[in-house]
Amino acid sequence: MQQIHPTAIVEDGAVLGNNVKIGPYCMVGSKVTLGDDVELVSHVAVAGRTIIGARTKIFPFASIGHQPQDLKYNGEDTLLEIGEDNQIREHVTMNPGTVGGGGVTKIGDRCLFMASTHVGHDCQVGNNVILANNATLAGHVEVEDYVIFGGLSAVRQWCRIGAHSIVGGLTGVEFDVIPYGSVIGDRARLAGLNLIGLKRRNFSREEIHALRNAYKEVFNSEEGTLRERAAIAKDKYANFEGVQTMTSFLLREGERRFCTPRKGSAD
Repeated sequence: MQQIHPTAIVEDGAVLGNNVKIGPYCMVGSKVTLGDDVELVSHVAVAGRTIIGARTKIFPFASIGHQPQDLKYNGEDTLLEIGEDNQIREHVTMNPGTVGGGGVTKIGDRCLFMASTHVGHDCQVGNNVILANNATLAGHVEVEDYVIFGGLSAVRQWCRIGAHSIVGGLTGVEFDVIPYGSVIGDRARLAGLNLIGLKRRNFSREEIHALRNAYKEVFNSEEGTLRERAAIAKDKYANFEGVQTMTSFLLREGERRFCTPRKGSAD
C-alpha cells in the first residue's frame, strides 16, 4: 500500500513500487521509478529518468536526477540509477549522466550520503560507500566499494578512488587513490594504508602484513618506475588478494596519475 501525502505531486508516468511513502511537498517526475519501500521524507524533488532501488530513504530538500551541471548537456535522455538500502540525507544533489560520459550515473547499495553531499554526472559509485557532510564528487569519478570520504572533501573529475580507501576531511583529490589507501591534505597525498578500515572488515593479519610490505616496496623505493615496482610486487605477493587488488589498480591500462606519499614518508 502506497502512502502519498496530499501536498505531494506525482506526475503521470511515474512508477511506484509497493509500500512507497511520499511525504509532504515532494515532487516526483514522470520518468521516475521508485522501488518497493522507498521513502521520500518531505520536500524531496526527484526528476528525469531516475531509478531508485528498494528501501532507499531520502531526506528533506534533496535534489535527485535534475539536469547535470555540464554546459555541454543539451537535454538528452540520460539516466541516474540508485541502488537499494541507501540513505540520502538533507540537501544532497545527484545528477544523471551525459552522452559524452556514457549516459549513466550509478550508485550502488547500502551507501550513506550525509547532508549537502554531491554526486556529479557520470559518476560510478560502488557499494557501502560513505560521504560525510559536504563531500563532493565531480563528473566522471569512479568510486569502488567501502570508500569513506571525510567532510568537505572534494574529488576532481575523472579520478578513481580504490576500494576500502579513506579520504580525509578537507582533502582535495586530484589524482587516483589506491585501494586501501589513506589520503590527506589540501592536495591529497598518501599517508599510509587504511589500517583501521582493514581491521574492521576482518582482513587477516597475514593479508595486512603483506599489504604493508607491498606498499613500502611500491611507494618507498626509488628503483624503477611506479608501474615497474607495482608489477614486481604483484608477482612477489601472488597469493595475497589485497596486494593483487592494489597492484592491478596501479597497472590498469591508460595514462594515470596517482596520489603518492611525501618523499620518505611511506608507511
